[in-house]
Amino acid sequence: MNTDKRVVVIAGPAGSGKDSIAHALLKRFSNTTLMVTATTRAMRPGEQDGVNYHFFSNERFKKELEIGNIPEHYHRAETDTYYGTYEPDIDRRLASGKVVIAVVQIVGAKYLKEKYNATTIFIMPPSLDAFEKRVRERSPMSDVEWQERLKFTQNEVAHESPWYDYRISNEDGKLEEAVKSLVGILRKEGYNLE
Repeated sequence: MNTDKRVVVIAGPAGSGKDSIAHALLKRFSNTTLMVTATTRAMRPGEQDGVNYHFFSNERFKKELEIGNIPEHYHRAETDTYYGTYEPDIDRRLASGKVVIAVVQIVGAKYLKEKYNATTIFIMPPSLDAFEKRVRERSPMSDVEWQERLKFTQNEVAHESPWYDYRISNEDGKLEEAVKSLVGILRKEGYNLE
């Protein structure tokens, strides 16, 4: 196992603020870079291949899986979409000497911890009311959809978050505090942030 502290996992439920925290870290430290995962979902307006995701067809995704370039993945059944760690991307970023930030699900977090000695951080959602407001503002949904999202999030918090090395609460209006907590953890863990 690689013991050099060069990979950081930031995970959490949709609407927890994990992307905002990751992007704040990228802005603050020039020697950080964001790992870009592979997906089979369609590119949305404004997205770029290799920047937001590596956009693959199902056939290409399966071929990359077969040759070992996607060592872990998950399948979102309701949309028949695949997501996975694209190893050539992370290896290229590590070769540049930067600290790699990975925003992934728990399957990816476990793989990156095992292979790259990643420090894993779970972003806890704010209070239930604040979380519901945040999620519904981001993407309007029916009460049934909200109940499904809530159930999924409660499962993540109850059953997955204890596995992570650290948990950070991201309360509404307190993004800077969450980022400071993350920076403190990374310095304690021996990451070179500059």
